[in-house]
Amino acid sequence: MRISFERTGGFAGITKKTSVDTDDLPPNEASTLSRLVEAADLFRLPEQITSPNPQSDRFQYKLTIEDNGKHHTVTVSESALPGTLRPLIEWLQTIAQKY
Repeated sequence: MRISFERTGGFAGITKKTSVDTDDLPPNEASTLSRLVEAADLFRLPEQITSPNPQSDRFQYKLTIEDNGKHHTVTVSESALPGTLRPLIEWLQTIAQKY
């Protein structure tokens, strides 16, 4: 499984990007990523998740997942982030700083 993660926006407008492939991760991190993707039900989320009340200086996240021939991209604003997706976003941000 491979996930590309991009965070844009925020007060400073700095873009942060990372790609994670379970084949390149230690087994415990690969397992955590798989569990978070399953919990987020990422393949069933709509391509665009927006807030009814957009706010300036909030982050926007774009996740693209490729797994077993399936491909799906989700773009979500921070203010509309579903609770099931938050742990995955937080984990990806931590990994982006680590690698």
